[in-house]
Amino acid sequence: MITCHLRYVIDPYQIPAFEHYSRLWIHLVNRMGGTHHGYFLPCEGANNIAYALFSFPSLATYEQYRKDSETDPECIAAFALATEQRFILSYERSFLRPVLD
Repeated sequence: MITCHLRYVIDPYQIPAFEHYSRLWIHLVNRMGGTHHGYFLPCEGANNIAYALFSFPSLATYEQYRKDSETDPECIAAFALATEQRFILSYERSFLRPVLD
């Protein structure tokens, strides 16, 4: 299993738009074979940092998801929403492997 950790720098004045975008991707990742663990939006502390975690069975299945997302109409619409509304200023992607009991 591989878990993708995303750290976003977002526009703090557009948190509702980012939350809408987040809900779209939770559905999309789950539909496309992953397990989304949720988005984590600012509450206390920094008002412009958000996180997301989702897992795929392997790096190969994640890479297939990325490839498939480029032609999936719902994914294309979600990417366009972020581009048009500019609520994501930047992001960093890391990959982790969980240690489970």
